[in-house]
Amino acid sequence: MGLANEHEIFRRRRSRNVGLALVLVAFVALVFGLTVVKVQQGDMMEGFDHQPRVSELPRDPAPAAEPAAEVPTAAPTTTEASQ
Repeated sequence: MGLANEHEIFRRRRSRNVGLALVLVAFVALVFGLTVVKVQQGDMMEGFDHQPRVSELPRDPAPAAEPAAEVPTAAPTTTEASQ
């Protein structure tokens, strides 16, 4: 008996493996393509580094309002009777 004769199960398994390989290659190509497009548009990228984004800041910030004059308050007094 020779091993040249292949069973139908092996042909089906090979066709499923080839189909899965094609799907995986297509997914990798899609992710790679999206990555290339994202890197080429690098001027629009902003990292998350816990600082305000420059694109979200107003162009001409309004002048800061002057703080209200603080009214001095007296410190609590202690009396000898309460001690």
